[in-house]
Amino acid sequence: MNVNRIFLFLILGSIAVFASGTIEGAIEKQPLNMSAIVMFVIFVGATLGITYWAAKRTKSAKDFYTAGGGITGFQNGMAIAGDYMSAASFLGISGLVYLKGYDGLIYSIGFLVGWPIILFMIAEPLRNLGKYTFADVASYRLRQTPIRSLAASGSIATVILYLIAQMVGSGKLIQLLFGLQYEVAVILVGVLMILYVTFGGMLATTWVQIIKAFLLLSGATFMAIAVMAHYDFSFGALFAHATELKGVEIMSPGGLVSDPVSAISLAVALMFGTAGLPHILMRFFTVADAKEARKSVFFATGFIGYFYILTFIIGFGAIVMVFQNPAYLDMAKQAISGGSPILGGNNMAAIHLSHAVGGDFFLGFISAVAFATILAVVSGLTLAGASAISHDLYASVIKKGQVDSVKEMKVSKIATVVLGIVAIIMGIMFEKQNIAFVVGLAFAIAASANFPILFLSMYWKKLTTRGAVIGGSLGLATAVLLVILGPIVWVQILGNAEAIFPYKYPALFSVSVSFIGIWFFSITDNSHDAQAEREAFEAQYIRSQTGIGAEGASEH
Repeated sequence: MNVNRIFLFLILGSIAVFASGTIEGAIEKQPLNMSAIVMFVIFVGATLGITYWAAKRTKSAKDFYTAGGGITGFQNGMAIAGDYMSAASFLGISGLVYLKGYDGLIYSIGFLVGWPIILFMIAEPLRNLGKYTFADVASYRLRQTPIRSLAASGSIATVILYLIAQMVGSGKLIQLLFGLQYEVAVILVGVLMILYVTFGGMLATTWVQIIKAFLLLSGATFMAIAVMAHYDFSFGALFAHATELKGVEIMSPGGLVSDPVSAISLAVALMFGTAGLPHILMRFFTVADAKEARKSVFFATGFIGYFYILTFIIGFGAIVMVFQNPAYLDMAKQAISGGSPILGGNNMAAIHLSHAVGGDFFLGFISAVAFATILAVVSGLTLAGASAISHDLYASVIKKGQVDSVKEMKVSKIATVVLGIVAIIMGIMFEKQNIAFVVGLAFAIAASANFPILFLSMYWKKLTTRGAVIGGSLGLATAVLLVILGPIVWVQILGNAEAIFPYKYPALFSVSVSFIGIWFFSITDNSHDAQAEREAFEAQYIRSQTGIGAEGASEH
């Protein structure tokens, strides 16, 4: 598999999962980077200190799951950005721009597509109706046991698949940046993740994400300014030099997504998957009210949009400062295959650029930021998975709501440790696997099972438990089946000659199946329970729009 194909899988996979952070292909271990190690130790020390501080303030289940609802809109917006901006998007998109030029901008924009839906349709009613998880909202007027069981299953499946991708990505990335062994890197990430979540809960996780977002935005801003300063802040001069080196075709759109069905399916996955990710939805319960939830999305969209503009500048900066610099080229590969292959592959373009503009010290800073990025994302994922197990399955389904918050919090901490151990084991097991299908599947589940049930429960009066369970299950099954029958699993992993399902992205089909299934099995449900559920919609809708009766912040 050549470098271009490896890198394309990295990008398409990382886009498809939103913030998963995967790194594909052969990894070339780098020498030990002492400045990176020192800055990483400082970051870990600071975040463990925050965890100790947060642990003393985490006294109840509400504190553990949602930081007591006391995070401000600005802080939550920064934390969402920290949860969202992955190492794969930082290294991956800038690397794709380095490789393909203009085409990379398609994916920079693609990452933002889902946020208007969250801002205008999800954030406010979600905060008004829910308590700790999005299953609270989905089951508000429907039968608790089947709806929570399905919602929790979708959440846990998404989280575990994400964690596998995240752990494999972290092991390979740290191997690249720090020169550590793969297994050591995976265990290190797993242990730190367990410590943050078990002891500090949502408060510690939030501040880890805020610090990471600040560091990543600062580092990327410095790189972009340093690049533009070389060209007197003229984009025309930057692009002119880049076209001299790589040809004018890097300024024109190309065929990365080769057919209309794939393009639409990817767009559906990005839009609806974003609004169905449990670790993102959970963040809206950390603020005091719906107004702060809306502000969270406003700030998050600004930070994230700014970040993806920077990745585009960084990608072109790498073209002009790394592409023909012998210090960053892999001479052995150049002798065999020609061209200008860079050390570590195209996904190292941003890392090499950081050295070109800031020397060893700034290279160490960006390497440590990449590590911080991974820790922030896995912490949010683990907390979302643990809350689905403890709040949705244990407290609501098994105990029927008859459980005290201390016991529920204990179960959540046990679930965190178990999820952390599973993530470490799976991360080590999947080291040599092509995990593009894992990240694609995680996002397909979020778009096909989580989003349709959540959206229709808030806005469609005729939704019933039967429709939600059957339709959501059909969407989930379709997403899994089409990923297996698609080109990545059926051809590349199982070795068959031709894929039964020809498209990489199943979302267009699986989301359609889910919505149609929910609609059909709801309108044909004439049971007594269905009638009662329809009649309960008006009271739910009033609360979702006004916030009357919504959960408030904890008193401290």
